[in-house]
Amino acid sequence: MEPIDAHPLPPDVSFDGGDLDCGNGLLLLIRKHIDPLPRGGLLEIRSTEISVDEDLPAWCRLTGNELVSWTKVGRQRAFLVSKGALAERTAAATQPDQPKGADEGPTEVLLGAARQPVAAPRVPPLAVTSMGSWPRPRWMIEAMHAHVEGRLSTREFQQTADDAVRLAIAAQERAGVDIVTDGEQRRDSYASFVASRLDNCQLIPLTDLLPLVDHPEDFEAELRALDIPAADVRHPAVFGPLARSRPLVAHEVDFARSVTQRPVKVALPGPYLLTRTMWMECISDQAYASREDIAKDIVRVLREELAELMQTGAALVQFDEPVLSEVVFSGAKNKRSFMCGALSESRPPAEELAFARDLLNAVLEGFPRERLALHVCRGNWTPDEAVALSGSYEPLVDTLGQVRVGAYLLEMATPRAGDMAVLQRLPQDARIGVGVVNQKLQHAEAVNEVAERIQRAIDLFGQDRLLLHPDCGFATFADNPICGTHLAQDKLAVIAQAAERFR
Repeated sequence: MEPIDAHPLPPDVSFDGGDLDCGNGLLLLIRKHIDPLPRGGLLEIRSTEISVDEDLPAWCRLTGNELVSWTKVGRQRAFLVSKGALAERTAAATQPDQPKGADEGPTEVLLGAARQPVAAPRVPPLAVTSMGSWPRPRWMIEAMHAHVEGRLSTREFQQTADDAVRLAIAAQERAGVDIVTDGEQRRDSYASFVASRLDNCQLIPLTDLLPLVDHPEDFEAELRALDIPAADVRHPAVFGPLARSRPLVAHEVDFARSVTQRPVKVALPGPYLLTRTMWMECISDQAYASREDIAKDIVRVLREELAELMQTGAALVQFDEPVLSEVVFSGAKNKRSFMCGALSESRPPAEELAFARDLLNAVLEGFPRERLALHVCRGNWTPDEAVALSGSYEPLVDTLGQVRVGAYLLEMATPRAGDMAVLQRLPQDARIGVGVVNQKLQHAEAVNEVAERIQRAIDLFGQDRLLLHPDCGFATFADNPICGTHLAQDKLAVIAQAAERFR
C-alpha cells in the first residue's frame, strides 16, 4: 500500500509512537490502544521509525486487523488501522467506552467495600479435589473472546460465566469431590488472566511477541511442533507500575460459595511464575528497571489478594508454580517447553530456585499455613505426553520443602514425574496431595489402578496427610482443553470411588 495525502476517515483513538520500532515496544503500545476499541474502531499510529513501514502491515496481516491507509510527510508517518475489518465498522464503533467499573457484573466486589469475614471449612484427610480448571462450554469460550474484543459487556460476560461455574461445580459434585473449584471459567488460562485484572497490564496475543524473539520463524515452528495455538494464547504485557484496584480471584470464591455447600479451593499463579511471565525485555523494562523490581510489586498485589481470600472462606488457596519444572528439566534436555513464563529470562537453576522460594515465602509470610498450598507439574498445554517435560522431583524437593505452605499438590500419576518416594523429604507436618489420575490420558483409569496409587501414598505419607487429585487441570488454557467435560467428571468419580475404600 502506498502512502496518501490524508486518511479517508477520522480515527477514534490516536497516539504517537515516536521512534519506537515493532521490536522495541511499539506493538505493545498499539495493543494497549486497540484492544479497548470495538470491532471496526479506528486507531491512528504516528511514528518516525522507517522500519514500521514494512513491519506494521505484516502485523496487521498476522493479527487480522486492517491497514486502512497511511500518510508520510518527511520522517513523520501516520497509519490508520481498523480493529478487525473496516467493513465491521458501525455507528457503535464511534461511541466512547464506559468509564472503568461502570459496567462491572453482579459478581464483582470492588476493593474498599465492607466484607464480613467467613470461617474456612476444614479439609478432611483423603479429600478429593480437582486441580482447578474445568473444560469451558463452547458458548463460554465464545463469550470470552467477545468480551476481549469488545463485543460483549463485562456485565453480560460475568453473567454468562456464572452459568458456566454453576455447571462446573455441579459436575464436580456429581463426581463426588470433597472440595470444589469454580473451574476457572472466567479465565483465559491459569495464569495470564491476571493481566486482565491488574492495572497497567493487559493480555496480548502470543503472535505479538514474534518480533521480540531472535528468530521469529524458528519460534513459530517450535510453537507448531509443541501443539500451541499461538493466535489463541495470550500473554501479559506490563505498561506501567502494577496495581490492584479490584480482586484477582476473590470474586470467583464469593460466587462459588453461593452455589455450593462444599469447601471451595481457588488457584492463583505464584509470584515466580508471574515474575517470569511479566518481565520481558523491551516490554516491562519501560516500567521497571529489573525483574527484581517488578517482583516486589507482584508480591505486594498477591499479598493483598491473599488477605482478601482469607476473608472469603476459601478452604485452600493454591499457588501454581509449574515453571519450576522448566528451570530444572528443560535445560537439561536442551529443548524448549511451553508454559506461561518459560519464554522470558532465566538464570542458572540454583539461582532461579532460590529466587522462586524467596518470592513465595514473601507472599505467604504471616498467613495461616494450613490454608496454603503449592502446585507443581511439568506442563499442561497439550495431551501429547511426548512434548511435556519429564523428570523426578529430586532436583526440586529441597526447594519445595523450604516454602511455607501447608500442602503440596503434585503431579504423580504420569511416569514423567518419577517415583513419589522422594516426596518423603518434604516437611512431615505438611499435607501431600498426590495426582492419582493423568488428565492427559483420553480414558478414565480403572478404580483398582487408582486405589493402588492411593495405597502406595498412604504407605509413604500416612492417611491423615493425604489429599487426592488429578495431576493437573482439565483445561489449563480455555481454547485448548486437555479433555472434555464428561471425561473430566469420570476421572474425578474414579478418584472418589477409590478413596471410599480407605475411609
